Amino acid sequence: MFMGEYQHSVDEKGRMIVPAKFREALGPQFIVTRGLDNCLFVYPKEEWAVLEQKLKSLPLMKADARAFTRFFFSGATECELDKQGRINIPNNLCEYAKLAKDCVVLGVSNRVEIWSKEIWETYYQQSEESFNEIAEKLVDFNFDL
Repeated sequence: MFMGEYQHSVDEKGRMIVPAKFREALGPQFIVTRGLDNCLFVYPKEEWAVLEQKLKSLPLMKADARAFTRFFFSGATECELDKQGRINIPNNLCEYAKLAKDCVVLGVSNRVEIWSKEIWETYYQQSEESFNEIAEKLVDFNFDL
């Protein structure tokens, strides 16, 4: 399980240090793809395989399912750590997530998320203001803290 928030930076070549606590759980090779809310999702290969099966089961005849599957898979790339514990994030993914320098790396249960620091701070402030409302809505999913 991934959890925690870490401040990192992306250099001019698109390299970023992966937090040490995440490296072992991600394994030697893992998948980075476009995520929701303009961040990147990072999945260990085992989790990616589970997600891949779910996406394959979406109805091909539904335009939304095709669009989401295309978006998700076309941005996906296999990454591995270098000797310094860094990954090289492809240009198209850096552009999508607006990763210029400062970034935030989050552990979110079965995945890691990489955010532009600026976008994360805005998202966090907006979500923090409505956190109680969001928690109340989760009751509809039979979820209790």
